[in-house]
Amino acid sequence: MNPRQADVLTALGLLGLVATVGLTAPRWSALLRSPAGPPEPEEAAVAESAASAAEADRAGAADPARRISVRLYFEAADGAGLLPEERDIAFSHDLALQIRTVVEELARGPASGLLPTLPAGTRVLEVFVQPHGVACVSASPELSSGLPGGSRAELLTVYSIVNTIVTNFPAVSRVQLVVNDQLTASLGGHVDVSRPLPPDMTLVALAAPVPSPSPSPTP
Repeated sequence: MNPRQADVLTALGLLGLVATVGLTAPRWSALLRSPAGPPEPEEAAVAESAASAAEADRAGAADPARRISVRLYFEAADGAGLLPEERDIAFSHDLALQIRTVVEELARGPASGLLPTLPAGTRVLEVFVQPHGVACVSASPELSSGLPGGSRAELLTVYSIVNTIVTNFPAVSRVQLVVNDQLTASLGGHVDVSRPLPPDMTLVALAAPVPSPSPSPTP
């Protein structure tokens, strides 16, 4: 076979390859775009087992038999500022979970003569602590939409959370507030919460901590 014949055969082979790819391209394209099928039974079992273990670890972090005393900052009855209310809560080895418990107690409102600082319906969505001492707290939209209005009310709402967290947990120096898992400039247009905030103890009124009433004994 001379070189010219070899070139002709090579050209014919390339043309055949191009034609084959062209005819089968739609089928391959559809296959690549099709969603992946369900995971194999073994893979699903492993994933379910891992999720169960994580949930068990989270539940096991709390120790209901051990209680600690914390200070929750609510508004003073005369509006002079924030006043601490002492309350016993379940201890947790997980710092983020412990902070979440404290903020949830704050959202439940005072048990004494103080006034609530978080709007009704506020829920804690997520809490995590960064290595450099910033606690990130994500709350439901009610934290922003339920504010009564005015700079003073917003100031007390923000710093009731920040002061409560920082004064109870030495590992935390600042608090980043997030609404519905989204960063926001402010809760009501007056206080900048776009960055982590340190506590402001100048808002705390000069008075002794108010103890929560002891729970009534079960008859």
